Amino acid sequence: MKPTIRLAAGQGRRLRDGAPWVFSNEIAMKPEYRRMEPGGLVALEDSNGAAFGTAMYNPHSLIAARTLDRDPDAAVDFAWVRARLGEAAALRGRLYDSPFHRLVHAEADRLPGLIIDRYDDVAVVQANAAGMDRLTPLILAALLDLLPLRAVVARNDSAARRHEGLPEQVGLLHGASAEAAVVEGGMRFPVDLLAGQKTGWFFDQRENRDRVAALASGARVLDVFAHTGGFGLRCAAAGAASVMLVDSSAPALERAMEAAALNGLARVGIRREDAFEALAALAEAGERFDIVICDPPAFAKSRKDAPAGLRAYGRLARLAARIVAPGGFLFTASCSHHAPLDAWAAQVALGLARARREARILATTGAGPDHPVHPQLPETAYLKAQLLQLF
Repeated sequence: MKPTIRLAAGQGRRLRDGAPWVFSNEIAMKPEYRRMEPGGLVALEDSNGAAFGTAMYNPHSLIAARTLDRDPDAAVDFAWVRARLGEAAALRGRLYDSPFHRLVHAEADRLPGLIIDRYDDVAVVQANAAGMDRLTPLILAALLDLLPLRAVVARNDSAARRHEGLPEQVGLLHGASAEAAVVEGGMRFPVDLLAGQKTGWFFDQRENRDRVAALASGARVLDVFAHTGGFGLRCAAAGAASVMLVDSSAPALERAMEAAALNGLARVGIRREDAFEALAALAEAGERFDIVICDPPAFAKSRKDAPAGLRAYGRLARLAARIVAPGGFLFTASCSHHAPLDAWAAQVALGLARARREARILATTGAGPDHPVHPQLPETAYLKAQLLQLF
């Protein structure tokens, strides 16, 4: 039988409205609650004893409880885990005709704190909550039962694990090799699942890469913060006249050129340099590009960083706008959930104005549908992007 956690008087409205999280200050804290093992299963109740459901509880985390099931008597066992993973896999099967996607996107897939990306016969698992870390053996068993996987990789090196008091770990959970690739837009991209960024590939930008590549025929393209070249190489494959990839990481650029060679792409160059410095130098040299892509890492990683981060997005838009040819296109994005869409878009607009460029917005987008958004968690709508034409 699960232990019971009771909320403080007056708390619980967000849970009734569908929110999946309980914060530590919402709990009528008792000494025995503080002694519980992180990630254990509990039954949640309000101050009057009304049941909310089954949750994972961590007494050392600000997000103290994460709801798994609205049934307080739910058995979170192999069958339960396999059913949730099966629901997630069924959705991706309807969304995509290839086995390359985010398979599980945490709370929106009713598996809070769990990320799984699929690379055909290899899956990458990231458990960002203590409860999901404890469930990893069941998750692994259910994945292997559900999908024909030759390898499963643990990428448990995210900052979120530190907030949960979890160690950082990377390695194989199943199989002998983590070699994998992504097939997208008719191209094959090798990915480094053990040492690359995040879980190996940014599936969230897939539809945005499609949108930008559709404009690339005959264009001179600059891909800033290129990482392994997803945007720029998609443009090269779509017939761009030339593509320049800018990034500060030598290994990332090496992997990009490996992908270019693998796909027989010519007219692709690299520039290892800080993105802001590269943009300023290109403007000073009088360079102009038909498409400029700016997909930076998060500039606002916490709430206190938000003001400085937003200003950085504005500066990036100003520098990028200076080198877009008249009638050309700027694609810019932010993956900072602490930079809300309205404030971020206002900074982009300010940056364009300071560059003395007129523009029109062709699309305001977010992550692809394999990254669903929980309706009660605005944090899960972290990605925002705009495609603009400049004059």
